[in-house]
Amino acid sequence: MTYNTLYDDLPSPCYVCEEEKLEANLKLLDYVQKQAGVDIILALKAFSTWSTFPLVKQYLKGATSSGVWEAKLAREEIGSDVHVYSPAYKQQDIDELVDLVDHISFNSLRQWQRYQAQIKKAGVSAGLRINPENQEADTPLYDPCAPGSRLGILAEDLENIDLSGIDGFHCHNLCECDSYAAERTLLAIENKFGKYLPTLKWLNLGGGHLITREGYDVEHLIHTLKAFKARYPNLHIILEPGSAVAWQTGVLVSEVVDIVENQGNIAILDISATAHMPDVLEMPYRPTVTGAGLPQEKSYTYRFGGNSCLAGDMLEAYSFDKPLNIGDKVIFEDMIHYTMVKTTFFNGVQHPAIYVIKKNGNVEIVREFAYKDFKDKLS
Repeated sequence: MTYNTLYDDLPSPCYVCEEEKLEANLKLLDYVQKQAGVDIILALKAFSTWSTFPLVKQYLKGATSSGVWEAKLAREEIGSDVHVYSPAYKQQDIDELVDLVDHISFNSLRQWQRYQAQIKKAGVSAGLRINPENQEADTPLYDPCAPGSRLGILAEDLENIDLSGIDGFHCHNLCECDSYAAERTLLAIENKFGKYLPTLKWLNLGGGHLITREGYDVEHLIHTLKAFKARYPNLHIILEPGSAVAWQTGVLVSEVVDIVENQGNIAILDISATAHMPDVLEMPYRPTVTGAGLPQEKSYTYRFGGNSCLAGDMLEAYSFDKPLNIGDKVIFEDMIHYTMVKTTFFNGVQHPAIYVIKKNGNVEIVREFAYKDFKDKLS
């Protein structure tokens, strides 16, 4: 990612989304959906910065949610073609969702059988989440097809089941995967659930399609989808990538607050890995820091510590050409997808503000967080 000098003038800590980069991703996704004849919708679980949705909905066909609150946000800020999937719904969830969504997917036959009369009466298109038992995710934490998974119905459990009223299947088994993983998934769906496909109206292939990552074979994905549609012309195909929408569209700006020494230099930052970029610890993965190299690759090496009480609120070591000083900015790249929606107020550490750099170069502050936000979340 090219360093944007506008970051230098922004207060720390803050997230910065660059509208021009977001639109470039949206244009590529729009190309795919037009060439392949499919719909691509926004997964709110990955990107919910709704101040950008006027731009998003110029290109994408709708949004998918994981429950009532996201469905409300999708209906209010996207408007059209709202989907929902949850591992389980309460009665009060269904009572609200039937007025919010156009498509609903159930994780179990029991849930569908419990609510089917209400869903049919409301005219909401119903689907079942299936488990094709095709493992593609590299990280067990993000693998819905791992043995013993709670997510999705196995093919063997659909035998001799009346699927009247079911319009579609929903499948999600990818995590930042390529087009060849998508192709293998479609083959697995055909292999295990093929006999049902000619009777359905739609197939939702979920997220994890990292279409906007450099090197992704976009044309192969288009060919794969078109070939599948040729075999099942009755099916409306839906993709709901999350990370791909906001991939490499912005950063988390932080600042060095102190430097301590314990088996090497540790720079204490004004952000927390556990509170403000939890996937770094959960996956785990090493985020890219602008201008930094691997440990010892450059002259000055530092580990980064978060500003919370958690002992493990630490990142791996990075090296720099010059010594870090108190007040220096540290820029963590690609922090707009998932990172922002997973943040917490843990320890009362100052929550990063949210900025958007508009296409015309103007910098707009979208949200600042204050003590009241922290207090109101508690009781």
